[in-house]
Amino acid sequence: MRRALTIVIAAALLAPPGLAQAGEPAQALQWGECPADVAKPGLQCTTIDVALDHRRQDGQQIQITVSRLASKNPEKRRGVLLTNPGGPGGSGLGFPGGLVDLGLPQSVLDSYDIIGFDPRGVGRSTPVTCDLTPEQQNRGNIPPYARDAADVLTQAQNAKAVAEQCAESKTANLLPYLSTAATARDMDRIREALHEDKLSFLGYSYGTHLGAVYTTLFPDRSDRIVLDSNLVPSGLDRVASRLFGLGTEKRFPDFAKFAAARPEYDLGTTPEEVTAKYFDLAARLDKAPVQGFDGTLFRLATFASLYRDSRMPELAAIWHALDTNQPPPPSAEAKAPQNLENAVASHLYVLCNDSRWPRSVGSYLHDVSVDRKRYPMFGAAGANIRPCAFWRSEPAEPPVRVGDRGPSNVLLAQNTRDPATPLAGAGHMRRAFGDRARMVTADQGGHGAYLIGANKCANDTVTAFLTTGERPRDDRTCVAEPA
Repeated sequence: MRRALTIVIAAALLAPPGLAQAGEPAQALQWGECPADVAKPGLQCTTIDVALDHRRQDGQQIQITVSRLASKNPEKRRGVLLTNPGGPGGSGLGFPGGLVDLGLPQSVLDSYDIIGFDPRGVGRSTPVTCDLTPEQQNRGNIPPYARDAADVLTQAQNAKAVAEQCAESKTANLLPYLSTAATARDMDRIREALHEDKLSFLGYSYGTHLGAVYTTLFPDRSDRIVLDSNLVPSGLDRVASRLFGLGTEKRFPDFAKFAAARPEYDLGTTPEEVTAKYFDLAARLDKAPVQGFDGTLFRLATFASLYRDSRMPELAAIWHALDTNQPPPPSAEAKAPQNLENAVASHLYVLCNDSRWPRSVGSYLHDVSVDRKRYPMFGAAGANIRPCAFWRSEPAEPPVRVGDRGPSNVLLAQNTRDPATPLAGAGHMRRAFGDRARMVTADQGGHGAYLIGANKCANDTVTAFLTTGERPRDDRTCVAEPA
């Protein structure tokens, strides 16, 4: 049986014609205790009403659940820092507490009320569904590695079935209204409800697209914008998905070096031998799964573990177990998130509304063939077909084109070897912002630079920007630091 391993895991200065602007009286917020699964000392929660269709502010309303970790130093408090951990489909309600756990500096906690929220359609904010079966949920939201054309055709059938289920689900009426543009407008309603003239923002991964769209739509309401682990400017689209292959190839040598230096795992004595072991294990598992791991799950588990250096020991232990036909470590028995169905469904709602995906199965057959050769480790997964190819709905609002019009108040943070959002994609985001942005690049691996990575130069650069507004005069490269 396959274990659930979900990776949960883009203009104008003013809103387009027909979209209402903020300016209505802010509602009175009633703060109270947060749900038990996200509760942290000092964290409070509330709900905010927003229009389902931002073109009709007097129409149907939905609720957005918001959290706040208030500054305890009123003399140093600057305003609010909205946060997003990634996705789309990721709950952000508990993220302020998560940032504290990661070591968010006291100077940042003093400067801001740290704000989290579940984006529309996610978790406790009017959740959506695709009525996914357990098997469909466990496939996650990254397409499987396609070994050949037959695998692409099988995935096409699965993807079409999921798209049809989304279109026929009990929340199908919400399909046109879940998008990054709509979520960005919700953020501005949150700002208004908090009685703030501007908001600052810290977003990771997909959150970089969300923050980029917000500051494109509302440049004059944007204070200090930090985008970490950057997607291409158009978001998690076909281009970004295919970059998974490149990201894996750039990041994998870090693991190969780690494993080669530890003979207890018996995976090879050189990085080259560890790399060969990857392809050997994948091919063997394709033919005969071991302990519930087939080749597809093995590749996905490896990709996911490359997100953090801290996951390398467990990944090496999994490899060793599979190589010797032994049960994997207990912690490798991935547990499905409580709201896995909603996480996968809301991911698709946004993903398929945010950009146009090729409709021709033949185009995916071609791209998979190309990327399997170009990026043999994981390219045939990132290039594989998604339900968006069969999506029935059209978004209520067209995607927002990120551009360079607005104040110079954006800081991009990026690792050089990010498996999911590689540096090449971040470069596209940097160019789209032009002089609005600066970028700090840390010579380290993994998904997430600020606080998640250990590079002091990069961490200090982001903290200084958030607390003092000081930003590098030019793009900055932070050299590798000792582990």
